[in-house]
Amino acid sequence: MDAVLPPIPTLDDIRAAARQIEGEVLRTPILPAPRLSRLTEANIAVKYENLQVTSSFKERGALVKLLSLSEAERRAGVVAMSAGNHAQAVAYHAARLGIPSTIVMPKTTPFVKIEATRAFGAKVIVEGETLVECQRIAGNIADTTGAVWVHPYDDPHVIRGQGTIALEMLEDGPPLDCLLVPIGGGGLISGMAIAARALSPTIEIIGVETELYPSMRAALDGTEARCGGNTLAEGIAVKDVGRLTLEIVRRLVDDVVLVPESAIERAVNAYLTLQKTMAEGAGAAGLAAILADPQRYAGKRVGLVLCGGNIDPRLAASIMVRELARSEHIVGVRIVIPDRPGVLGDIAATIGSCGGNILEVMHHRTLLSVPAKGASVDVTIETHGHDHALEIIFALEARGYGVRRLDGPEG
Repeated sequence: MDAVLPPIPTLDDIRAAARQIEGEVLRTPILPAPRLSRLTEANIAVKYENLQVTSSFKERGALVKLLSLSEAERRAGVVAMSAGNHAQAVAYHAARLGIPSTIVMPKTTPFVKIEATRAFGAKVIVEGETLVECQRIAGNIADTTGAVWVHPYDDPHVIRGQGTIALEMLEDGPPLDCLLVPIGGGGLISGMAIAARALSPTIEIIGVETELYPSMRAALDGTEARCGGNTLAEGIAVKDVGRLTLEIVRRLVDDVVLVPESAIERAVNAYLTLQKTMAEGAGAAGLAAILADPQRYAGKRVGLVLCGGNIDPRLAASIMVRELARSEHIVGVRIVIPDRPGVLGDIAATIGSCGGNILEVMHHRTLLSVPAKGASVDVTIETHGHDHALEIIFALEARGYGVRRLDGPEG
């Protein structure tokens, strides 16, 4: 027999949480984003939760939960499982409050999140391939040590803490027609939906999941979720949504949409290059939804929650370079050449005369696809975009070289 669900938090509960965390958690800005608006044709305002100390919204719910503990519970300590942001939030505020904390993190967690959690003073256990396995391990620790289990999303205190984001957005920001909120287990959208629906009954509330982990969408549809794969949005890669959060989403959320990995990647890059701010994959999911279906949001006043900025720096750099390739500002070509002196110089001069910048050259003589007396050269070129790339390729072909693209614009 299923356990009885706890009462759903109310607007007053969320307002009480806001008073509890005032001065302890940053009241992050919500600002218009004109460049994102031009990119998408929606009127976008962004709530910058990546500016929190741990670079994530998770601090709100974690702190509210920790403040609810009795003195005996604080002495016993807390245990949590997380792929990173909840872990850092619990570790940081537990240390501030003098509460011992143990965090179980899956082996797939980015190193930057593991090290950050340790730096905040928690005992970190890296075990299990999935969050489900981590939850079982954390539950065993709670059972054997008496530590209080701090669930990352399916807890009324956590939910009301996350709901303070919507309070601030509607109090501090411009009028909104729509809220786009990333969904993992559902704690963020549950709290925000309670507050937003009470304060602005006509506002449209839409949750966003990655196509690889459609857990909430499947739960709403009454189907089995097919989850798996290496997602850029590991922060919302959750196979099992909360029982309480599912009930709240079912009552208050208008829709849950799924976005492809390519849209998440584009959204992360847009935050980096247009807004000059860090967004992890989960944090960029709301923007990804607009990029994946711009007509749905065109002309609407849309509020986005940039809910986390804990992205591996190497991954962020890779995404930026990949976006340059996608837009053909970087192109790769393979050129078959006669193996004689002066040919490389002629190729370089031809590219240079067209205004292209050579980034990398790789010379091959042993490939079976080229004549025995020939060679091939792979050249990576910086261009001004599609038309400029074609100009350079045509100029090389006019010089008698066979040119093949090693990449190409996405169709």
